[in-house]
Amino acid sequence: MISLVTGGCGFIGSHIVDKLITLGHEVHVIDDLSAQENERFYYNDQATYWEKDISKDDCSDIFSGVSYVFHLAARSRIQPTIGSPSSCFEVNVVGTQRVLEWSRLNSVKRVIYSGTSSLYGKQNKIPFTPNMPADCLNPYSMSKWMGEQVCKLYNQLYGVHSIVLRYFNVYGPREPIKGEYAPVIGLFKRQIRSSEFVTVISPGSQRRDFTYIDDVVEANICAMNSSTTDIPFNIYNVGTGKNYSIMEIADMLDPNAEGLKKIKSIPKRSAEVKETLADIESTMRDLGWFPKYKLEDKINDY
Repeated sequence: MISLVTGGCGFIGSHIVDKLITLGHEVHVIDDLSAQENERFYYNDQATYWEKDISKDDCSDIFSGVSYVFHLAARSRIQPTIGSPSSCFEVNVVGTQRVLEWSRLNSVKRVIYSGTSSLYGKQNKIPFTPNMPADCLNPYSMSKWMGEQVCKLYNQLYGVHSIVLRYFNVYGPREPIKGEYAPVIGLFKRQIRSSEFVTVISPGSQRRDFTYIDDVVEANICAMNSSTTDIPFNIYNVGTGKNYSIMEIADMLDPNAEGLKKIKSIPKRSAEVKETLADIESTMRDLGWFPKYKLEDKINDY
């Protein structure tokens, strides 16, 4: 069986590549190696790689014979997309349409689309459920929501089966750590290792639902294995149903710092929400997926 992973050299994608290979799949990877937040890119010597941009390059031949497509290639940080929305929409919307078109032309069984919880925005009350209206506050969340809509259209119009997985704050080994906009756990870990100030965005009481990378990978596998007859298209949350404040995260990290950890408050950022929390009832019911890992058990394990 051949599976294709777009964005397969990055944090989440590379873990999915590794898992598919352990399951005996032949794995093809497309990645343009452009993610600036990645300190490095990750390869598995049993996979085959193409360095291509899904929004510009012709990738149609790579989809030949593919059974499953895991679509992770995207401009994937909120704040940088505010400064450069054009490339964000080009990759996340146009690129997604091209992936779906190549999938349609090659009779791919299912596309598993990596979505984002950031599209729930500020108007929805927690816990967030997949049927809530989108409240996109930035180019990133808007473009990812538009990608979901293209998946829905391709299912309705062309019969391309797809599942959208909306991730809640993924963390774990290989997480991005570069720059001021790196995901918070990776950023804090880098700052602590370098004896820098831990920069907590004011007021520090904002809460997030954090999901361990192995749980995210397993959600993708469950989506792949679910019946296309029962689920030709649907949207699911991938979180834990528990959230933590950013100050709690800072306190959990490096608990033996004995006062050496220095915390500095920095100003609020635009287009970010106060709280996220996933309702995962439908994910557990339909996909048979359950989060196995607790933040307090994993945060200092890598």
